[in-house]
Parts: sequence; C-alpha cells; structure tokens
Amino acid sequence: MIIDDEDKLRNLLSRIIRLEGFNVRESSDLKTARKIIEKDLPDVILCDVKLPDGNGVDFVLETRSRHPTVEIILLTAYGNIADGVQAIKNGAYDYITKGDDNEKIIPLLNRVIEKIHLKNRVTRLEKQFKKNYDFDNILGESPLILEAVSLAKKVAGTDATVLLMGETGTGKEVFAQAIHYGSKRRVHPFVALNCSTLNKELLESELFGHKEGSFTGATKEKKGLIEEANTGTLFLDEIGEMHIELQAKLLRVLETREFIKVGDTKTSKADVRIIAATNKLLLNEVNAGKFREDLYYRLNAFTIILPALRERKSDIPILANHFLKVYAEKTNPPVKSISMDFMDALKIHDWKGNIRELKNIIERSLIVSNGSELTTADLPMEFSTNDSKSNNLSAFDLAGVEKLHIQRVLNHTRNNKSETARLLNIGLSTLYRKMEEYNIP
Repeated sequence: MIIDDEDKLRNLLSRIIRLEGFNVRESSDLKTARKIIEKDLPDVILCDVKLPDGNGVDFVLETRSRHPTVEIILLTAYGNIADGVQAIKNGAYDYITKGDDNEKIIPLLNRVIEKIHLKNRVTRLEKQFKKNYDFDNILGESPLILEAVSLAKKVAGTDATVLLMGETGTGKEVFAQAIHYGSKRRVHPFVALNCSTLNKELLESELFGHKEGSFTGATKEKKGLIEEANTGTLFLDEIGEMHIELQAKLLRVLETREFIKVGDTKTSKADVRIIAATNKLLLNEVNAGKFREDLYYRLNAFTIILPALRERKSDIPILANHFLKVYAEKTNPPVKSISMDFMDALKIHDWKGNIRELKNIIERSLIVSNGSELTTADLPMEFSTNDSKSNNLSAFDLAGVEKLHIQRVLNHTRNNKSETARLLNIGLSTLYRKMEEYNIP
C-alpha cells in the first residue's frame, strides 16, 4: 500500500511496484488509508512523512500497535536524523528519501517480503509446537490427571525447578515439554537426557561438556547439554539413576547456575531451567545413601505426581480412541472403531507399562486387524486380560470373560478349531456351540 498526497509520485511508484508482481493499493491521506487497512490488511506500507491529515512517523506507531505484522517504510522529501531515529523507534522498517532512493525501493521491498516470509514461517512453527506440545495434548478427564495438569500449568509460567514422579510410561516427558512450551522459555531449546542410559563418565561429559584433550578421545572441545539448553529447559529423566558424584555438580548448577566442564579449571554459566523425572521414591534412595539429601530437597521444591494408568482407567477410552485416530490412517483399509469387547479388555488389563503400553497395544492391534473395527482377536497373545489375580474381573461378567478367552485362544492357534478345543479342554462341538452363542467369527 502506498500513502502519498503527491499523485504523480504515488502513481509512478505504483506502476513500478506492480511491474514487480506486487498487488498495490493507493491512498492520498491517512483517513482513507485507515479504512483500507481495516478492510484489507497489506503486508507492506510505503508512507509519506508529511500528509494533509497527519504525520507518517506517528502513523507508524499507531498502525504497528494495532497491526504488528505490517511492515512500514517511510518516505520523506526532506530527511532529517531526528525523524529517522523516531521512525525506527516507532517500528518502521526503514526511512528513505524520495527521488534519490527510488532505485532502492524494489530491493528494499524484496528484503521486507523475505522478513515477512520468515516471520510467517516462525509463526507456523510456533503454532505447530503449541499443537504438538501444549497441555491440550495431555488427554484424560479423571481427577488425578486433571490435578496433575492443573499443577503443571501453574508452575509453567515460573522458573521453578520441577520434579515429575511416576511410573515408566506415564507421560513424564510429555508433561516436561508442556511445561516448557507453556513458559516464557518456549522459544528457546528444550533438551532431554535419560540419566540411566550412560555411565558416570559419559553422563558427566554429556551434561557439562569437556575441553579438548581432557580424556582419551576428546579431540575437540564439546558443549554439554546444560550449555546447549542455555535460556531454555533441560529435562533430566530417571534422575534417580545419576551417580552420586555428579549429583553434587548438578546441585551447583541449580544453586548458582555455574558448572565446570570436564578438564577445565574455570567456571561457565548457563541460565537453564531444570525439570527432573523419576520412577523411584527418591526419599527411599536418600535413606539408602544413593541420592543426596540436599539435591532431593532442591528438586522437591515443586513435585507433580503422575498417576499410573490403572489409577485412571476411566481415561482408557479417551486414550485408546486418540491412538486409534493417530495410527488408523496408516492401515489399509482404515480401522474406524473399537469394539466394546476390545475396550472392556483394555479396562481390566493391569497396564504395567502405562500409557506407553496402551499406545503400543493399539498400534500393534491395528497392524494385525483385518476389519474396520478392532476386536479382541486383534489383541496380542500375551495380553493378560483374564488374569485370575486381577481384582478387576468384577467389571467383566462371566460370559464376557469366557468369550474373550475363547477369542484369545483362537488367535493363539491361528483359528485352528481342533487345537483350540484341545487347549480349552472342551469338545469340538462345544467350541462351535459357544462360538455361535457368542457370535465369534
């Protein structure tokens, strides 16, 4: 959009810019320009400084406050440093002199468009991150999970150290990511490390970095993850597995934001937020001498306990249908639903692997399914739904248990009826009668 009360200059600029493939709107005053902007927001505005009904420098501040995505280039017949400085302070992209700088207009516009494309890309990526990692991705309506999410949202906006406690597969890293992307550090790195996967020496190097020649194989200086996560968040999973000597060094980072690289003599600094997670009761580890008490209380400043899936079984249908939607697109033909028997089987399972196990079960069942609906025949052979030790069988009537068991054995024998009858210790005719009774294909 071009705003200038000099008709000849405005028309000339308009023709030049249109020849470069831009769509151009014109206005000779700010009043008309404002109406156009409200109706059809431009990407770039070329605006004269002195206009019949206002000043372009002030217009920059007004427009940028209402429409922060718009880039504005000011044009002036009589440039002066004071106006130029104020224009840039008000948010102008550039401030150029008419006539002398006409040849600069097109390259300048191309640079502005590049900036706009980059901003749009960043905005799209931020929206994608938000979609992938925000709290809306933590599914469930049970009181325990809602309480955990509520606590996580409250602490996200702070810089407090967070300790996530829960069994393996309960979603500790999902919570850590949601806390990070819900914080002011969201545009900075989120770095994750599982402390149980490395020995003491490798973990120390990974965390704190090392100097060249500090040990055999250290051919060059290496940044540690603490330094990589500077201004962002470092997620330390399975913190209870960290060697006790390294715990003292981590405590120093938490208290002073300082650390020393392996083989170095001077301290380095890093502004990093720590989110730790464990499937152990750290207080028991403290009493056993395996975890530093001072570090425990430093980490325990804000603790969120993530419930096991067996403690929130009312959420299983929500989670199962979510994973069905995620993975069903990859199946051919697509599986569209989950049978009641399949869902009942999920509800009585013990779920020692929690949400991770449920996700794997759904994905695996979709791969072996031959229909448009998941049935108990699609469950893996080792899926222990009718475990006699389970206290949840009361939720499953006897006929349902019998039907499910027959389907599982048929699945195990690849639908061999004679072998199924033998394993069930019943006659073949009895098996056929029960299959007809329970409508087992």
